[in-house]
Amino acid sequence: MPKFLDLHHNKFYKQKMRIKKNVSLKEFNTFGIDVKANFYCEINSLKDLDSLAETEEYKKYDKLILGGGSNILFTKNVSALVIKNNLKGITKKDLNENQVIVKAAAGEDWHNLVLYCLENNLAGIENLSLIPGSVGAAPMQNIGAYGVEIKDVFHSLEAFNIQNKKIEIFDNKTCAFGYRESIFKGEAKGKYIIISVSFILSKTPNINTAYGAIEQELQQMGITQPTIRDVSEAVCAIRTSKLPNPKEIGNAGSFFKNPMIETSLLIELKEIYPTIVNYKVSSTHVKLAAGWLIEQCGWKGKQIGNCGVHNKQALVLVNNGSATGQEIYNLSTEIINSVKEKFKVTLEREVNIV
Repeated sequence: MPKFLDLHHNKFYKQKMRIKKNVSLKEFNTFGIDVKANFYCEINSLKDLDSLAETEEYKKYDKLILGGGSNILFTKNVSALVIKNNLKGITKKDLNENQVIVKAAAGEDWHNLVLYCLENNLAGIENLSLIPGSVGAAPMQNIGAYGVEIKDVFHSLEAFNIQNKKIEIFDNKTCAFGYRESIFKGEAKGKYIIISVSFILSKTPNINTAYGAIEQELQQMGITQPTIRDVSEAVCAIRTSKLPNPKEIGNAGSFFKNPMIETSLLIELKEIYPTIVNYKVSSTHVKLAAGWLIEQCGWKGKQIGNCGVHNKQALVLVNNGSATGQEIYNLSTEIINSVKEKFKVTLEREVNIV
């Protein structure tokens, strides 16, 4: 069993917060965009936050909180104080006979948390395996995949109020979760630093293999009665086959949200495009597959200058090595315009633009 540092007594705590100037953020974002932060620091403990809050830079400049950098596109240098969240630690405690609350610090790698839960036979987030990024970013985006979203297992989170320097607790309701949305992308954007996130997980698994290609992958693996580890391995295999590794080619995973439209528009579109991929959301709305729309517009695999669209997944925009964030942003705008012209549907960017 690995040992995890107490969030309040991190051995890496330093008395004086060190703030660096003119720091390249290339290694801190999965697109690999080389922009500079005027001011940059890292927090490894809550005491670091207290120390940071007393600095002139904290008091004077806007703040940008950086986790794993897997859902952000930098289009210019950053004049704000960039705060890299390195808080670590995972704990668990029984809620009742069947449920456990797992609490993870915001700086933990998301997939490492999934692995921790698998090792402890705790079910609920196995379908979210191999999603890049940090734990702190998970509720901000309400990350989801293969029929599961964070809101389905979310208990609460602790967040440091940047203005009054107090720690506040957010439950499921106050987080105002939506499709790849939360209060932290809306009215609370830039006002908090998420410290930790707690999840309610189960000792008795409720295997969810109905969404996507999980069942097919399990069949290929020769598994008929899957465990949560089997489901995780199937999800990892699927994601690896479709999505590029950011360590090999710069990307931020799915760049666009799957758009939601009224059923009446779907009926119109089906007359022209009978194979249009859609998922029923309610009696009045459906969700379309953004990747399918983009592919129908001829973008899949297309390269423009130093960036392009991945040849296996049209939802993914890639940096071929030396693209600027503005180039990638311009490409996304062209894609949005072409989809709107062809399908009368407006795509939204899932990636945060800075």
